[in-house]
Amino acid sequence: MSEPAPMTDNDRYEQACNQAIAMCDGNLRSTIKALIMANEYLETELEQLQASVSDDHAPGRLPRTKGSAA
Repeated sequence: MSEPAPMTDNDRYEQACNQAIAMCDGNLRSTIKALIMANEYLETELEQLQASVSDDHAPGRLPRTKGSAA
């Protein structure tokens, strides 16, 4: 028996779209709304991580170590 062919990027995106639509009971407007909300959440997380990294590497400041207090 041969192994199935690896999925292309397009196949993965199609599968992800189908899953997202199915999770919203086929309602495309709800699917788009959920994806926008998820994107906003991830953008906020990214901004917080970037701020944290920026604070930790400010000039004259030593990076935190595992044992140091926050």
